[in-house]
Amino acid sequence: MADKLLFLTGHLAEARLNGTLSELGLAKDSYAVRNVGVKVAALMTEKILKNRLEAPLNADRVILPGRVRMNLEALSDHFGVSFALGPEELIDLPQYLGRGGKPPDLSRYDINIFAEIVEAPEVPLDQLVARARQHKAAGADVIDIGCRPDVAFPHLEEAVRALKSEGLKVSVDSGDMDELRRGAQAGADFVLSLDEDNLDVVAGTACIPVLVGKPHGDLDSLVRAIEKAKAGNIPHLADPILDPIHFGFSQSLLRYADLRRRCPNVEILMGTGNLTELTEADSQGLTAMLIGICSELHIRNVLIVQVSPHTRRTLEEHDAARRLMFRAREDNALPKGYGGGLLSLHDLRPFPQTPEEIAEAAAAIKDANFRIQAGVDGVHIYNRFGHHADADPFELFPKLGVEDDASHAFYLGYELAKAEIARALGKRYSQDRPLDWGVAAEKPSEDMIHHAPEGATLRAAREKAERERDKKK
Repeated sequence: MADKLLFLTGHLAEARLNGTLSELGLAKDSYAVRNVGVKVAALMTEKILKNRLEAPLNADRVILPGRVRMNLEALSDHFGVSFALGPEELIDLPQYLGRGGKPPDLSRYDINIFAEIVEAPEVPLDQLVARARQHKAAGADVIDIGCRPDVAFPHLEEAVRALKSEGLKVSVDSGDMDELRRGAQAGADFVLSLDEDNLDVVAGTACIPVLVGKPHGDLDSLVRAIEKAKAGNIPHLADPILDPIHFGFSQSLLRYADLRRRCPNVEILMGTGNLTELTEADSQGLTAMLIGICSELHIRNVLIVQVSPHTRRTLEEHDAARRLMFRAREDNALPKGYGGGLLSLHDLRPFPQTPEEIAEAAAAIKDANFRIQAGVDGVHIYNRFGHHADADPFELFPKLGVEDDASHAFYLGYELAKAEIARALGKRYSQDRPLDWGVAAEKPSEDMIHHAPEGATLRAAREKAERERDKKK
């Protein structure tokens, strides 16, 4: 039985909320809307809710506007029902509710990420451990120690043991069989890569080899290595090797599909760096495509590297992609409508309100504070004294009356520039909030209980007004 939902809102958004819910076709007895008596929904507080709502609420879950800041756990305890933050914009409510009337669960995945530290022999041990911790926090399941040709690695064993002491899974990646043997004997969980002729490297250890064909691209040799490992009761992964574009990329994809057909139960690894690192394109889309292929072929291990500046968030991208593809596959659905952070430059619904809806909101404003919105027709700025819109923010400045208020002009210039960038890219703009770049940039921490404190420009404006009042006195 589906949860009964209670949506809390204010005067300005009530009609749009009712209209949005009606268009969703939800059963009439599955939800209710309650106006808590504030004009702007985002300004409701815990005190207001506790004073104006009476328990029991006749609901299984209460959905609050996404911009409110209050202690949801305290509210849940007070009313005896779960409180949750909904989306910040009503246009996103259908996606938020998702399948089954609740946000999609992106917590699960079935692909392991091997994150390689490519120059490991030249990294001091303490820095190697610090890097490994960062990779783990970003989503890595295995830390790959990348050895380098003709570079001595005398502290390889020490590196393996140090990472293992951190509770990490470790792999050693080298073309030198002696280094792989040393890594296996030091306690590495995996070594990359062995073929049908050198499986003895892991003899006497619990280390799992990643198998490749010899010569490169020889699928028959890889299948023989798999059969040999199975005969020797050696757990293993298999990697047909992903090649770069124009150097065998299409054929290498066929090898992965052919290996899955020939060996339905083998665990496969795909190294994605030959595409993400060697293609000068934003890597989120490439990563999504590769993880989609992995999802279809049930490839449950990927090896990633981050060397080029344009792949600086590759770990986060792979983590987001594996969660998205797992959820979509479990739902037997397209990887669409789930969110997840892989849209960075453009948003699906960049303009949450039409120009007519913005004008309606502007007409309801009774104070002097400026509101800024990006619309399909330009950047809008309005307060009780007027509503102005233009594609060029410089055309707006003469209409704002802030020539003698440097702090306010600075603030408005900053926000208008953000709105112009968002509009040019087709991104969502929200006043006083950083633009959302998905997994392409680290999100600043945010207090989800309290609203942001007064900023420097507001303080300067307030202090200036106080000084002017003092002069008049």
